[in-house]
Formats: sequence, structure tokens, C-alpha cells
Amino acid sequence: MASKSSGSNQRPIIIKKIIADDHSAHHGGAWKVAYADFVTAMMAFFLLMWLLGSTDEKDKKAIADYFTPTLVEIRQDGSAGSNSGPFGGDSMISKDNFAHSASQVGERAITVPKDAWGSKDGANKPTPEEEDEAFKQIEKKIRERLKRREQLRNLAENIRFFRSDEGLRIEVVDAADFAMFELSSDKLVPRAQLLLREVAESIVPLTNGIAVRGHTDSLPYASGKTMNNWLLSAARAEATRQALISGGLTEAQFDKIEGVADRQPYSPDDAADPRNRRMSITLLSEARGSTASNAKTH
Repeated sequence: MASKSSGSNQRPIIIKKIIADDHSAHHGGAWKVAYADFVTAMMAFFLLMWLLGSTDEKDKKAIADYFTPTLVEIRQDGSAGSNSGPFGGDSMISKDNFAHSASQVGERAITVPKDAWGSKDGANKPTPEEEDEAFKQIEKKIRERLKRREQLRNLAENIRFFRSDEGLRIEVVDAADFAMFELSSDKLVPRAQLLLREVAESIVPLTNGIAVRGHTDSLPYASGKTMNNWLLSAARAEATRQALISGGLTEAQFDKIEGVADRQPYSPDDAADPRNRRMSITLLSEARGSTASNAKTH
């Protein structure tokens, strides 16, 4: 009787099993934040690529100049900043000493353009001495490029350079054995197109405004013709502008396109001199505040 009573007093053993619901972990918010950051970064990246693709070279140079103070630390000899400034250099618009070639030591990723003044609003306006040196280098570069081109070597006498307060005027003149355009036409001959391309590629680094002026000789057209020297000189100036744009210049750089017919002859005493037929390409001075409207002529 006693054994039965003792057995009934034992407490039952209860085993409780808890099954975790793993499915709830997938509904957390951490992965959503990471995914949103990824999508935002991709959107910013493609927006940047679109902006770079739709921005012309002139605006890119202005943007590069704006960010120049954040990049000067990797210049090779501390040549950035003013003499009394924190960088201990010379001038922010002086020729840079970035490592542009594999033989130079330093970061090669820098892309600030050489000899670029930036915007034309005067923020990075060069001094007359700096601009004169830049023009001197442009003239030297053009002559060197012509020498390297076999088709253009014998045209060295057909391209001439004049310096004035207006800026640097580059004149391409006809000769007895060379004409830029087909007879009584605004169609450039192949060698003239190649020459203008070399000129354009040489002056691409600068942001100076450009004036193009067309000149003709004094030989008259036959009566009854709709074409005349005024129309021809203007049409040739436009053809020259188009050739320069094909060489890398931008639409915004051209300040004035004009045809002056035979009113400004190269040889006033010889109306038939082929040098009277020429194209003037003027890099307008920024240091001296020159504009196409007050340009002096030869």
C-alpha cells in the first residue's frame, strides 16, 4: 500500500521543444539599406558619365581649373600657389610640372591641361608676359608639326605669324604653286584641310577667342555672276572655321567670322599678287582684353 502511494507522488517530466522560425530573418532591413546605397551609387556613376560625355572641352578645362587647388600637392616641385601662399610656389596659371610622361616621376593620373587659362571671364586671366610666351610656343609647335608632315613641309613659307595688341594672327597665304581653295570656290583643297587641322590641334590647349577673316584678290568676276569677292571671302572664312572645328576646336571659341574681299590686300601695289588671297586666324588676346570687334588688321 505504501509503495503505491510513493509512486503516485512523483512529478511528471515535461519536455518542451521550441522550433525557431528562420523565415523571419529574411524580413530584416539591413539588406535593403545596402541595396539602396548600391543603386544610388550606380545612378551617380551613370549621371557622371553622361555629364562628361555632354560637356565640351572648354568647360572641362574650366572645371579642372576650379579643382586645381585640391590637386597641387602632387606637383613635383611645389610650383603651385602664390609666393606668399601656403603652397610656396609661383602662380596657379604658370606652366605646370605634373608628370605627363612615363619618364617623369609622380602621379600620372593628373589631367589638368597645360597652358590653359580657364574661363574667359578673367578669373584666371594671364599676364601679358605669360600670354606672349604661350603664343611663342604655339608658333613653334605649328612650325614643328608642319616639318613632320611630308605633304606640308614645302608650305612653311605659306603660313605666317603676326603679333599685336589684338593677339596672335596666323595667316595662311596663297602662292603661285599653292592655293587653299579651288578656283572661285569655297572648297578647300586636301593639303589646305590638312594644314588647318595641324593648326587647330596646335591651339586646342588655349581657350582664347578666335576671329577668322577671309581675303581675296582684286580680280573681278564676269558681269552677270551672282558670286562676288565679298561673298567668296565670307564663304571661305566659314569653310576655314568648319575645318578648324574638325581639328578639335569648339563652336564657343569663335568670336567673329568675316569676309573683307580685297579691302585689306597683302600687296596693295599688285592686285594680282596671289598672297592677297589668304585666311587670317587670330587668337584674341585675353591678357590685353582684345575682342574681335576692335581687332586691327594687317
